[in-house]
Amino acid sequence: MFRYIGQRLLQGAFVLWAAYTVSFFILYLLPGDAVSIMASGDEQNSVDPALVAKLRSEYGLDRPLHEQYLIALGRALQLDFGISIKNGVAATQSVAEVLPETIKLAAAGFALAVLLGSALATAATFSRNPWVRQALGSLPPLGIAVPTFWIGLLLLQLFSFRLRMFPAIGNDGAASIVLPALTLAIPTAAVIAQLLSRSLRQTLGEPYIEQVRAKGASEALINFGHALRNAAIPTLTMLGILVGNLLAGAVVSETVFSRAGIGRLTVTAVNSRDIPVVQTLVVLAAAIFVVTSLVVDLIYPLVDPRINVGKTAKA
Repeated sequence: MFRYIGQRLLQGAFVLWAAYTVSFFILYLLPGDAVSIMASGDEQNSVDPALVAKLRSEYGLDRPLHEQYLIALGRALQLDFGISIKNGVAATQSVAEVLPETIKLAAAGFALAVLLGSALATAATFSRNPWVRQALGSLPPLGIAVPTFWIGLLLLQLFSFRLRMFPAIGNDGAASIVLPALTLAIPTAAVIAQLLSRSLRQTLGEPYIEQVRAKGASEALINFGHALRNAAIPTLTMLGILVGNLLAGAVVSETVFSRAGIGRLTVTAVNSRDIPVVQTLVVLAAAIFVVTSLVVDLIYPLVDPRINVGKTAKA
């Protein structure tokens, strides 16, 4: 077990390094000049070359690219990603100020997604009415296909402008998180429902289910005590990707509902070429993916005792 965890931590460290390195060089190749934007406040205005040269020297951008990378990587290993070019504070501080709001939004969206996706999958699989099964089974592909921003705009139009049940914008109170969380939850719930319903159908056809049924177990015990537990494993495997989808969806959701959070900060940082902030966000997203994947692997034996993480690592 400890050897396996050590291997996964080394893999995670490689993922973080790769994410940082790739983002560094991609951001360098992007058109536009962050220092010129900061010096002028507008890409259309001319800037003083002397001021630009001074700012480049202050931020170390006048050095060769490989030197900039090595210095930045050394600081990143100490969790110092530099100073935000836009607001002049530490990039980690800029992210930390808005991170709690995004965590609340992502947690609410994930909880709703698991609840809605699981309910839809079980209803579509266990319903005895074929018409109901077919109707419910057609909903997950629709939820996946519909763009997130369109879902947000529909919810905004219906529940904010027409019914006036929830606020349209802002971070004020619990009511303001309902529509953004639902916007995040619907596409993720559709993925969960699709994976879980397919896995449930396969599990219900397994020989051991027939053996349990032959022993006189009730349908409720078979469906929820045996089939659902084993069918959840493929969905757990996708948990890391689903969390990544939530982070990506937060950019859209926070923009549509004008919420302060990681999403809006990402858009602002990319538009202003604020490389320190963008790289902090990239490494944060990679770290969340690494931690989520490791936690999922450690949860496997709790869901299915037949899975042994230590043996899997040796294999």
